[in-house]
Amino acid sequence: MVRRVVVTLLVPVPWSPPGVDLRAWRAALAEDVVDLLARLAAADAAIAAGPGDRELADEIAWPGMKIYDVPSPTVLPVLASAAADGYDQAAVIAADAPDVPGMTLGKLLQPLDTRAVAVAPGGPAGGLLGVAANLPAPEWLLDHDLDTATPQRLRRTAPAPGEVTSTAQWRRLRGPAELATLDPALEGWENTRALLGG
Repeated sequence: MVRRVVVTLLVPVPWSPPGVDLRAWRAALAEDVVDLLARLAAADAAIAAGPGDRELADEIAWPGMKIYDVPSPTVLPVLASAAADGYDQAAVIAADAPDVPGMTLGKLLQPLDTRAVAVAPGGPAGGLLGVAANLPAPEWLLDHDLDTATPQRLRRTAPAPGEVTSTAQWRRLRGPAELATLDPALEGWENTRALLGG
């Protein structure tokens, strides 16, 4: 039985909608992602908190949910924490995609049966929604944050480009343009919706 974990990484959030407190906005986005992960059947859920973010992690975690304290909000420390916890596979997901469908996360884990690493692009604004890897993470995988990484950058250090496969993309809420793409008809993202007055 393969043990899998999907980890919400508390990424920096530099922007909030007009009139919305930035800390409250960041917490709502992250809580919606955590709520989704906690309902996944095929994987455990956890949170990764960089320096200064433990309080937020404690605030949004479900009872009994694992919280990994990591030295930076980047991927490799999260994968290392999951490996040390006995997991065979892990996915690291940005905490600013409150309406990401569970199916998109499933597609990120699926290629790990045959590939070392899978990435989900972060939509038109760039970056990545998430990274999944077999554990321990391959030595050739360089550390990176989800804001600036690209599938191409991860492939540069792989022994063969096919070791890193791209899966379905999903945009993160990183600015006004992404905010306009929220679909009120989609289920979930209750905390974000409440802050937006809907």
